[in-house]
Amino acid sequence: MVATNWAETGQGSDKKILIVAGSDPTAGAGMQADLKTVTALGGYAMTVITAVTVQDTNKVYEVKPVSADLVAQQMAVCLEDIGADAIKLGMLATSQIVEAVAGQLAAHPDIPVIADPVLAGTGGGELLDGMGRAKFMELLLPHIDLITPNTPEAQTLTGLTIQNQQEQEQAARKLAQYGCGVLITGGHLPGDKIVDLLLDKTGKLHLFVNQRIDGATFHGTGCTLASAIAVDMARGIPIHEGVKSALAYLKKAMIGSLALGSGQRLLHTS
Repeated sequence: MVATNWAETGQGSDKKILIVAGSDPTAGAGMQADLKTVTALGGYAMTVITAVTVQDTNKVYEVKPVSADLVAQQMAVCLEDIGADAIKLGMLATSQIVEAVAGQLAAHPDIPVIADPVLAGTGGGELLDGMGRAKFMELLLPHIDLITPNTPEAQTLTGLTIQNQQEQEQAARKLAQYGCGVLITGGHLPGDKIVDLLLDKTGKLHLFVNQRIDGATFHGTGCTLASAIAVDMARGIPIHEGVKSALAYLKKAMIGSLALGSGQRLLHTS
């Protein structure tokens, strides 16, 4: 059985995760959520900032991207000096940053990569421009081992309508044509049960079914889930086991979430 808290078991503490993402001042999502998750699960997180955002628990007010050259330089020095056992991509903001990140990934093809395609905030606000989305598909997906879109993100990336499990699978297979594994989370679909669908790089389908937690919306679930999977990827755990373990961690964080602001709840584990 895969442990869900490597900080307690002593495993994973030597695994280095390079996080490439935007900053969220609430610390509920983005770089801060990634950093907390990797640390809680016993990994060592390095951080490359792609953008500074102005947001609260209700919405995104402003996004200020970092220059693409500075993103590339941050990645390069970390990878050349410390190295990484896995790379986690979050908000990339612009097409220029997408191109810069793709260049760094091409230079380090042996490091497993997981990407949470952050296209918009849960409370609104565009977090990757239209040209960036096109470049994401063309330049990044061939370098990515697992992409983890939610249903609206999968619809945007594929142009398909997703209203049920069958359409989830169709979208996953379309994204998998680029050579990546695909995890489409089902929280935006109706029903008491949430079905998260994984199509791994071998073409095998895995379904993860969980009871919906009613009565709240949560900030940073996608960031947290992808970062938790990244720790297992770094440890060489089979991807379907890593997804199962990460979903268990996410559920714990949702159950323990905090209503600190006037909007979405912030994930928290004790």
